Amino acid sequence: MAVDNIKFEFKNSFEGKMIAPNGEILIGSEVGSFKPYNLLFGALGSCFYHTFVTIVEKKRLTFDGASLEISGVKRETTPTTLETVEMKFVIKNASNVEKFQQSVDLAAKHCSIHETIAQVAKINLSVEFKWWIHHFFIWKIIYLIKIVINTNTIFGD
Repeated sequence: MAVDNIKFEFKNSFEGKMIAPNGEILIGSEVGSFKPYNLLFGALGSCFYHTFVTIVEKKRLTFDGASLEISGVKRETTPTTLETVEMKFVIKNASNVEKFQQSVDLAAKHCSIHETIAQVAKINLSVEFKWWIHHFFIWKIIYLIKIVINTNTIFGD
């Protein structure tokens, strides 16, 4: 299976850019640039989430969105490969917690970058589910309560 071709262009210091078929990003230590582990965690997060969304769509589950935070600790011995990776995944307004948890587990198993990193580091994946009422509905409820209060005041209930 083919993987995209990526090109890098650097100055005579750690400043440059990565050019991919769909865009480019700055590489280096300057503000607005990405460092190597930023890219690695970005690859892990995007692969994991893409795999997750594909599974969720096949199961016809619904949710309003998600957030994912990834951090890691490198070993102190050379080479300083990753020792642990923490993935904190929050799913918003999931339609079925049990099926979403299964989907997360499958995504971790089928994400090739997750599996590659898992060969050298322990990956701890936590999942949190959050629900909230959209602001529109809160204002609608407040409006309806005001109508009821005003109606009761006018007609005496």
